[in-house]
Amino acid sequence: MTAGQADALQRLWPKWGLDIDGRELDLVELFGNEKPVVLEIGFGMGEATAQMAAADPGTNVLAVDVHTPGQGNLLNLADRAGLSNIRVANGDAIILLREMLAPDSLDGLRVYFPDPWPKKRHHKRRIIQPEFLTLVASRLRPGAIVHCATDWEPYAEQMLDVLTAHPDFENTRADGGFAPRPGFRPLTRFEGQGLDKGHVVNDLLFRRVQQREPLDERS
Repeated sequence: MTAGQADALQRLWPKWGLDIDGRELDLVELFGNEKPVVLEIGFGMGEATAQMAAADPGTNVLAVDVHTPGQGNLLNLADRAGLSNIRVANGDAIILLREMLAPDSLDGLRVYFPDPWPKKRHHKRRIIQPEFLTLVASRLRPGAIVHCATDWEPYAEQMLDVLTAHPDFENTRADGGFAPRPGFRPLTRFEGQGLDKGHVVNDLLFRRVQQREPLDERS
């Protein structure tokens, strides 16, 4: 961790940081307003997160990661740019989703370049799984977008299969395939390194479908 990152953590964590501890979270109180909230899981060093927050001040970003230097770097970037729409959370995103966020409280989810766990015996550790999407769906408002990106093609194919098969989501692409990188997602340093190595980057944008009416037990 650099001195600047450590200083940002010390100065800004009480203001913009939170530890994932299982206690119910009031997003309006956390951000001080009722703007839409997007959850980002795994933000690395935070450059893309800060750029997207700066470009869209009408959206709040709750960014989760366990990498302490990255947390300090994102806080430092937000502070230098005068961004008030970023909050940084430390801990397990599953606990945050399951225990701390209310149903229909999120307007989007971003999962960019998660660990691909390339070995077959480790595939179960990949974050984009049916059970995870069911949990996410319960916290997303209808119409909210799940946006994933990866430079690991086998993982991209699995993401596409899992999201396509899930009843709570629909592909925003009419052809049912991958989406081109949207202009609002910056090209990250990590992504650029992958492209230099010949990796293919795939984006997936899926929409949370409208709530279904409960079945009539008499039918």
